[in-house]
Amino acid sequence: MTTTRTRVAIVGAGPAGLLLSHLLEEAGIDSVVVDTRSRDEIEQTIRAGILEQGTVDILEKIGTTSRVHTTGQRHDGIELHFADETHRIDFPRLTGRSVWLYPQHEVLIVLIAARLAAGQDLRFSTTVDAVEGVETATPSLHGTDADGHPFTIEAEFVVGADGSRSVVRPVVAGSSTNGYFREYPFAWFGILCEAPKSSEELIYSNSPAGFALISQRSETVQRMYFQCDPEADPASISEAEIWDTLQARTPGTELKEGRIFQRDVLRFRSFVSHELRHGRAALVGDAAHTVPPTGAKGMNLAIADVILLNEALRRLLLVGDESGLDRYAEVASQRIWKAQHFSWWMTSMLHLAPEASDFDRMRQLGELRSVVESENGRAYLAEAY
Repeated sequence: MTTTRTRVAIVGAGPAGLLLSHLLEEAGIDSVVVDTRSRDEIEQTIRAGILEQGTVDILEKIGTTSRVHTTGQRHDGIELHFADETHRIDFPRLTGRSVWLYPQHEVLIVLIAARLAAGQDLRFSTTVDAVEGVETATPSLHGTDADGHPFTIEAEFVVGADGSRSVVRPVVAGSSTNGYFREYPFAWFGILCEAPKSSEELIYSNSPAGFALISQRSETVQRMYFQCDPEADPASISEAEIWDTLQARTPGTELKEGRIFQRDVLRFRSFVSHELRHGRAALVGDAAHTVPPTGAKGMNLAIADVILLNEALRRLLLVGDESGLDRYAEVASQRIWKAQHFSWWMTSMLHLAPEASDFDRMRQLGELRSVVESENGRAYLAEAY
């Protein structure tokens, strides 16, 4: 058994956990970050990523935006397709800001390298079995390290940044499922393919056949999705059927086809934990909440959580002031629920529910027109996105 003492024990080496460790170090607060995954698993799991301007600004402060501007792509808008029409939402004109398409694993590659170079105690392939003492001033983690040896980490605060299957959530919320939950009756069938871009910006297409999203990764690799049944088997559809489905759902756009080298089905769920903080433990990112990907809020919400919690922990650990922690859940929840609403709204406006009637379909088209034909409607979508 090895025992380590630190000020903050962070479970999860995703964007939230790694960024928090950096911000705490800037204030002279040491931390230990542990993750059940190996470094290769973290860096090679390809996940989508749309970064808000504010998220890019934060990354720029720690010197990680060089890859955003070389590997990532600045997007000044999105296209909404419906009723054989194309409507562009111009972000800079409407809000003076943009977003960046920058896959999450690219963010992680840079953050991991930066934290290790700074001497961060960062432990991969490490399993946390128990979180104890969060109602005291000395909470602790207990688990098994990469070599199979038991360990204890004693801290002054524990942060759960370990995703939707968080081991910290039960000690904060009372159980892993204690929260507000919604499951949607559809999913996304996603592909990665070797092809040139079909569009310079994301296309959100609402068609009579169902929803499709045309995205990008690079000049030679593209990401595309179409609405499907949550129980769909990714291996059950031929490449020809996939391209026929995508093309049928993006009328007026000639898709560039290529070899499909990855396919998956992404289920749609919304979740917000009933509690975000209990005693000397708090949740950030997917451990605290998940959103459908339609609104591109996931990683941005996690970063927003971290900014708030970092300020609260600095007050607690540097001057003994708990007021920031006492307000953390309330302040974070306001942004979380705004993002939940936006993600739900985009999802319901663009997807066809299995039980949708003709009335539902016509109402949906009316909603889309209410957005694109109104300067205020377009501005709201741009601001929220």
